[in-house]
Amino acid sequence: MGLNEKPLSTLHEKSSFDLADFDVPTGREESWRFTPLSRLKGLHNGKAEPAGHVRVDVEAAPEVTVETVGRDDARLGTSFVPSDRVSAQAWTSFEKATVITVPREAVTSRPTVLTLTGEQAVAAGAAYGHIVVKVEPLAEAVLVLDHKGSAVYADNIEFVVGEGASLKVVSLQDWNDDAVHVSAHHAQLAKDATFRSFVVTLGGDLVRLSPSVSYTAAGGDADMSGVYFVDAGQHLEHRLLVDHSQPNCKSNVDYRGALQGEEAHAVWIGDVIIRVEAEGTDTYELNRNLILTDGARADSVPNLEILTGEVAGAGHASASGRLDDEHIFYLQARGIPHDEARRLVVRGFLGQLVEKIEIEEIRERVMNALEAELAR
Repeated sequence: MGLNEKPLSTLHEKSSFDLADFDVPTGREESWRFTPLSRLKGLHNGKAEPAGHVRVDVEAAPEVTVETVGRDDARLGTSFVPSDRVSAQAWTSFEKATVITVPREAVTSRPTVLTLTGEQAVAAGAAYGHIVVKVEPLAEAVLVLDHKGSAVYADNIEFVVGEGASLKVVSLQDWNDDAVHVSAHHAQLAKDATFRSFVVTLGGDLVRLSPSVSYTAAGGDADMSGVYFVDAGQHLEHRLLVDHSQPNCKSNVDYRGALQGEEAHAVWIGDVIIRVEAEGTDTYELNRNLILTDGARADSVPNLEILTGEVAGAGHASASGRLDDEHIFYLQARGIPHDEARRLVVRGFLGQLVEKIEIEEIRERVMNALEAELAR
């Protein structure tokens, strides 16, 4: 159970659509102890005025249906219930939602791209959003979420993957330096569904993402990967939950980060629960961090709770450390200058995961952004 005093299953029990059911965080709670609450601009305590704006533009594959709907649409909130106060605040405060539907047996001919652009200064107030992506049985789709601009923004995103369906998601957090973004991603997998997510977090003053996966039947398969690069003063936090409640499902988690600069702070929390009824579960989670300069800090906490003795495999690992001097020396001995050798090592460390992004232009964009970070 890692550092938690309570079992994971107990810590993740609380959920509600009612904001009043959540106390205002103080920072002493397990789920908030790493987050600098003073930098959330009021998202956690109700003081954020809903006056900001994040524009949502959709370039949809021709096979996909895109709708803008009101709060009363029956498809909203079917796959999740908010599990923290900011998620509940986002649910309570959004005005319009975007619903994307991939029809049964459709195989999309190209990715659907959602560009979310913060259009107002952070001081203007907060914005709230909600997105539902529904992939009907036996369909296949690829989705890109591209966040940019300046905003104080909280949202919930639902990925509902039907029986035998497949969804691949790339989420880019490429905000301006002043942005604050708190988001919960909820993936619900039906029988034999496949979900692949790749998170890239580079921009923003404070970004806190909470991706989670749940299963409604046997055979679900989830793969969650991510890379992040933290600069001086940035706080980038990823809190993952995989809740195995069905038999014979799989999950794999692999997140990697690099940090440089004074008070660069990365937080990664990986919670995996294998419940009594989830026999035959096969799961593994890994987080690795490279600390490139003094003054940077990485907190990495993998947690695994197993409530059944019948598992196919279960494990977790975490490592944070500095660049290996032997790797640098090896490259320098072959005539490569120190700074270039350093970049090559970091590029290889993060690039192993970036190569999993199947969309070539996105993969190249991410590698170019990482190169720019390393050149600072």
